[in-house]
Amino acid sequence: MSFVTVEDVFQSYDDRPILERVNVEVDEGEFAAIVGASGCGKSTFLRLLLAQERPSRGRVRIADAPPAKEPGLDRGIVFQKYSVFPHMTVRDNIVAGESLRSGWGRFFGRKSKAAKIRADETLARIGLDHVADHYPATLSGGMQQRLAIGQALAAKPRVLLLDEPFGALDPGTRLSMHDFLQELRAETGMTVFMVTHDLEEAFKLGDRVLVFDKPRWDPHDPSRYGATITYDFDARDGGIPFQKLQEDTHVLQANG
Repeated sequence: MSFVTVEDVFQSYDDRPILERVNVEVDEGEFAAIVGASGCGKSTFLRLLLAQERPSRGRVRIADAPPAKEPGLDRGIVFQKYSVFPHMTVRDNIVAGESLRSGWGRFFGRKSKAAKIRADETLARIGLDHVADHYPATLSGGMQQRLAIGQALAAKPRVLLLDEPFGALDPGTRLSMHDFLQELRAETGMTVFMVTHDLEEAFKLGDRVLVFDKPRWDPHDPSRYGATITYDFDARDGGIPFQKLQEDTHVLQANG
Protein backbone atom coordinates (compact mmCIF):
# COMPACT_ATOMS: atom_id res chain seq x y z
CA MET A 1 0.00 0.00 0.00
CA SER A 2 1.32 3.43 -0.94
CA PHE A 3 2.13 5.93 1.79
CA VAL A 4 1.36 9.15 -0.11
CA THR A 5 -1.54 8.95 -2.55
CA VAL A 6 -2.51 11.75 -4.93
CA GLU A 7 -5.77 10.96 -6.71
CA ASP A 8 -7.02 12.86 -9.77
CA VAL A 9 -5.94 16.25 -8.39
CA PHE A 10 -6.84 19.50 -10.13
CA GLN A 11 -5.91 22.96 -8.88
CA SER A 12 -7.00 26.31 -10.27
CA TYR A 13 -6.58 29.93 -9.19
CA ASP A 14 -9.39 32.30 -10.29
CA ASP A 15 -10.46 29.79 -12.96
CA ARG A 16 -6.88 29.58 -14.24
CA PRO A 17 -5.84 25.89 -14.27
CA ILE A 18 -2.46 25.15 -12.70
CA LEU A 19 -2.60 21.38 -12.28
CA GLU A 20 -4.88 18.83 -13.88
CA ARG A 21 -5.30 15.06 -13.54
CA VAL A 22 -2.33 14.55 -11.21
CA ASN A 23 -2.09 10.96 -10.01
CA VAL A 24 0.85 9.44 -8.17
CA GLU A 25 1.56 6.97 -5.39
CA VAL A 26 4.75 7.08 -3.32
CA ASP A 27 5.87 4.43 -0.85
CA GLU A 28 7.07 5.27 2.64
CA GLY A 29 10.77 6.12 2.66
CA GLU A 30 10.93 6.97 -1.06
CA PHE A 31 12.61 10.12 -2.34
CA ALA A 32 10.67 11.77 -5.18
CA ALA A 33 12.50 14.55 -7.01
CA ILE A 34 10.24 16.95 -8.94
CA VAL A 35 11.39 18.79 -12.08
CA GLY A 36 9.76 20.83 -14.82
CA ALA A 37 9.66 24.25 -16.42
CA SER A 38 8.99 27.35 -14.34
CA GLY A 39 5.29 27.94 -13.77
CA CYS A 40 4.20 24.34 -14.30
CA GLY A 41 2.86 23.85 -10.79
CA LYS A 42 5.74 22.19 -8.92
CA SER A 43 5.55 24.46 -5.87
CA THR A 44 1.75 24.31 -5.99
CA PHE A 45 2.03 20.53 -5.81
CA LEU A 46 4.22 20.85 -2.69
CA ARG A 47 1.68 23.17 -1.08
CA LEU A 48 -1.03 20.60 -1.75
CA LEU A 49 1.11 17.89 -0.13
CA LEU A 50 1.67 20.20 2.84
CA ALA A 51 -2.10 20.85 3.02
CA GLN A 52 -1.37 24.57 2.88
CA GLU A 53 -3.81 24.49 -0.03
CA ARG A 54 -6.69 22.17 -0.82
CA PRO A 55 -7.22 20.94 -4.39
CA SER A 56 -10.05 22.20 -6.56
CA ARG A 57 -10.78 18.54 -7.29
CA GLY A 58 -9.33 15.23 -6.17
CA ARG A 59 -7.60 14.40 -2.90
CA VAL A 60 -4.21 13.97 -1.25
CA ARG A 61 -3.86 11.33 1.46
CA ILE A 62 -0.95 10.35 3.69
CA ALA A 63 -0.84 6.98 5.46
CA ASP A 64 -4.38 6.28 4.23
CA ALA A 65 -5.75 9.05 6.51
CA PRO A 66 -8.50 11.42 5.32
CA PRO A 67 -7.23 14.46 3.39
CA ALA A 68 -5.76 17.04 5.77
CA LYS A 69 -7.53 20.39 6.09
CA GLU A 70 -4.39 22.28 7.19
CA PRO A 71 -0.64 21.69 7.63
CA GLY A 72 0.18 19.21 10.38
CA LEU A 73 3.27 18.04 12.23
CA ASP A 74 3.51 14.95 10.05
CA ARG A 75 4.80 17.22 7.25
CA GLY A 76 7.85 19.47 7.36
CA ILE A 77 8.94 21.93 4.70
CA VAL A 78 12.20 23.72 3.84
CA PHE A 79 12.35 26.54 1.30
CA GLN A 80 15.20 27.91 -0.80
CA LYS A 81 15.44 30.93 1.50
CA TYR A 82 16.60 29.85 4.92
CA SER A 83 13.39 29.47 6.92
CA VAL A 84 14.80 29.93 10.43
CA PHE A 85 14.12 32.45 13.20
CA PRO A 86 16.83 35.17 12.97
CA HIS A 87 16.23 36.41 16.53
CA MET A 88 16.89 32.97 18.05
CA THR A 89 20.19 31.19 18.56
CA VAL A 90 20.94 28.07 16.56
CA ARG A 91 20.06 25.88 19.57
CA ASP A 92 16.81 27.74 20.20
CA ASN A 93 15.81 27.33 16.55
CA ILE A 94 16.00 23.57 16.98
CA VAL A 95 14.07 23.74 20.26
CA ALA A 96 11.42 25.83 18.49
CA GLY A 97 11.04 23.13 15.85
CA GLU A 98 10.44 20.46 18.48
CA SER A 99 8.18 22.70 20.57
CA LEU A 100 5.60 22.64 17.80
CA ARG A 101 4.62 19.25 19.19
CA SER A 102 3.91 20.83 22.56
CA GLY A 103 0.37 22.00 23.16
CA TRP A 104 1.73 25.31 24.49
CA GLY A 105 4.27 25.72 21.69
CA ARG A 106 6.99 26.25 24.35
CA PHE A 107 8.88 24.23 26.94
CA PHE A 108 9.28 25.21 30.59
CA GLY A 109 11.44 24.05 33.52
CA ARG A 110 12.77 20.53 33.22
CA LYS A 111 11.14 20.07 29.83
CA SER A 112 13.05 23.10 28.55
CA LYS A 113 16.38 21.70 29.80
CA ALA A 114 15.62 18.30 28.26
CA ALA A 115 14.65 19.95 24.97
CA LYS A 116 17.97 21.82 24.86
CA ILE A 117 19.86 18.57 25.44
CA ARG A 118 17.97 16.98 22.56
CA ALA A 119 18.65 20.08 20.46
CA ASP A 120 22.39 19.73 21.11
CA GLU A 121 22.19 16.08 20.02
CA THR A 122 20.48 17.17 16.81
CA LEU A 123 23.08 19.88 16.21
CA ALA A 124 25.88 17.37 16.68
CA ARG A 125 24.20 15.12 14.15
CA ILE A 126 23.98 17.88 11.54
CA GLY A 127 27.43 19.28 12.32
CA LEU A 128 26.38 22.55 13.96
CA ASP A 129 27.04 21.84 17.63
CA HIS A 130 30.05 24.20 17.61
CA VAL A 131 27.78 27.17 16.73
CA ALA A 132 24.88 26.34 19.07
CA ASP A 133 24.98 29.76 20.74
CA HIS A 134 25.40 31.75 17.54
CA TYR A 135 22.66 33.50 15.57
CA PRO A 136 21.71 32.44 12.02
CA ALA A 137 23.06 35.65 10.45
CA THR A 138 26.59 34.64 11.49
CA LEU A 139 26.40 31.31 9.63
CA SER A 140 27.29 30.51 6.04
CA GLY A 141 24.55 29.70 3.54
CA GLY A 142 25.14 25.98 3.79
CA MET A 143 25.10 26.08 7.58
CA GLN A 144 21.85 28.06 7.59
CA GLN A 145 20.26 25.50 5.29
CA ARG A 146 21.47 22.68 7.54
CA LEU A 147 19.82 24.50 10.41
CA ALA A 148 16.55 24.87 8.46
CA ILE A 149 16.50 21.14 7.70
CA GLY A 150 17.43 20.31 11.31
CA GLN A 151 14.61 22.55 12.55
CA ALA A 152 12.14 20.79 10.26
CA LEU A 153 13.37 17.37 11.41
CA ALA A 154 13.07 18.33 15.09
CA ALA A 155 9.29 18.15 14.74
CA LYS A 156 9.74 14.53 13.57
CA PRO A 157 7.71 14.77 10.34
CA ARG A 158 6.92 11.65 8.36
CA VAL A 159 7.15 13.60 5.09
CA LEU A 160 9.82 16.21 4.31
CA LEU A 161 9.04 18.71 1.54
CA LEU A 162 11.94 20.62 -0.01
CA ASP A 163 11.33 23.54 -2.38
CA GLU A 164 14.62 24.14 -4.22
CA PRO A 165 16.52 23.94 -0.93
CA PHE A 166 19.99 24.18 -2.47
CA GLY A 167 19.34 26.61 -5.34
CA ALA A 168 21.08 29.56 -3.68
CA LEU A 169 24.20 27.66 -2.58
CA ASP A 170 27.60 27.61 -4.25
CA PRO A 171 28.55 24.34 -6.04
CA GLY A 172 30.85 23.03 -3.28
CA THR A 173 28.36 23.70 -0.50
CA ARG A 174 25.61 22.18 -2.64
CA LEU A 175 27.52 18.91 -2.96
CA SER A 176 28.12 18.74 0.79
CA MET A 177 24.39 19.34 1.35
CA HIS A 178 23.62 16.43 -0.97
CA ASP A 179 25.71 14.16 1.25
CA PHE A 180 24.08 15.60 4.35
CA LEU A 181 20.56 15.01 3.05
CA GLN A 182 21.35 11.45 1.95
CA GLU A 183 22.78 10.64 5.38
CA LEU A 184 19.75 12.09 7.19
CA ARG A 185 17.38 10.22 4.95
CA ALA A 186 19.19 6.94 5.60
CA GLU A 187 18.96 7.57 9.35
CA THR A 188 15.33 8.68 9.52
CA GLY A 189 13.62 6.71 6.74
CA MET A 190 11.50 9.77 5.87
CA THR A 191 9.52 10.14 2.68
CA VAL A 192 10.94 13.11 0.75
CA PHE A 193 9.59 15.29 -2.06
CA MET A 194 12.09 17.79 -3.49
CA VAL A 195 11.53 20.41 -6.19
CA THR A 196 14.67 21.24 -8.16
CA HIS A 197 15.59 22.80 -11.50
CA ASP A 198 18.78 20.73 -11.62
CA LEU A 199 18.22 17.45 -13.50
CA GLU A 200 21.55 16.03 -12.37
CA GLU A 201 20.63 16.76 -8.75
CA ALA A 202 17.20 15.17 -9.25
CA PHE A 203 18.60 11.90 -10.60
CA LYS A 204 21.41 11.84 -8.04
CA LEU A 205 19.20 12.25 -4.97
CA GLY A 206 15.83 10.90 -6.06
CA ASP A 207 14.62 7.33 -6.17
CA ARG A 208 12.08 8.63 -8.64
CA VAL A 209 12.02 11.75 -10.79
CA LEU A 210 8.57 13.21 -11.47
CA VAL A 211 8.41 15.49 -14.52
CA PHE A 212 5.66 18.14 -14.54
CA ASP A 213 4.62 19.55 -17.90
CA LYS A 214 1.56 20.58 -19.91
CA PRO A 215 0.47 17.75 -22.22
CA ARG A 216 -1.93 20.18 -23.90
CA TRP A 217 -0.83 23.59 -25.13
CA ASP A 218 -2.75 26.45 -26.72
CA PRO A 219 -0.31 28.93 -28.35
CA HIS A 220 -3.04 31.59 -28.32
CA ASP A 221 -3.80 31.06 -24.61
CA PRO A 222 -0.83 29.49 -22.78
CA SER A 223 -2.70 29.50 -19.44
CA ARG A 224 -5.67 27.56 -20.80
CA TYR A 225 -4.47 24.17 -19.60
CA GLY A 226 -2.78 22.93 -16.44
CA ALA A 227 0.26 20.73 -15.94
CA THR A 228 0.43 17.13 -14.81
CA ILE A 229 3.05 14.42 -14.26
CA THR A 230 4.09 13.51 -17.79
CA TYR A 231 6.99 11.20 -16.85
CA ASP A 232 7.79 9.16 -13.76
CA PHE A 233 11.39 7.95 -13.99
CA ASP A 234 12.96 5.33 -11.77
CA ALA A 235 16.28 6.98 -10.95
CA ARG A 236 17.47 3.80 -9.24
CA ASP A 237 17.68 1.94 -12.54
CA GLY A 238 19.34 4.24 -15.00
CA GLY A 239 16.30 6.39 -15.62
CA ILE A 240 13.83 3.78 -16.81
CA PRO A 241 10.31 5.26 -16.64
CA PHE A 242 8.83 4.05 -13.38
CA GLN A 243 5.28 3.65 -14.69
CA LYS A 244 6.49 1.69 -17.72
CA LEU A 245 8.56 -0.53 -15.42
CA GLN A 246 5.47 -1.19 -13.29
CA GLU A 247 3.40 -2.04 -16.37
CA ASP A 248 6.04 -4.46 -17.64
CA THR A 249 6.20 -6.08 -14.20
CA HIS A 250 2.43 -6.57 -14.13
CA VAL A 251 2.55 -8.15 -17.61
CA LEU A 252 5.32 -10.53 -16.56
CA GLN A 253 3.43 -11.49 -13.41
CA ALA A 254 0.24 -12.09 -15.39
CA ASN A 255 2.08 -14.28 -17.90
CA GLY A 256 4.19 -16.00 -15.29
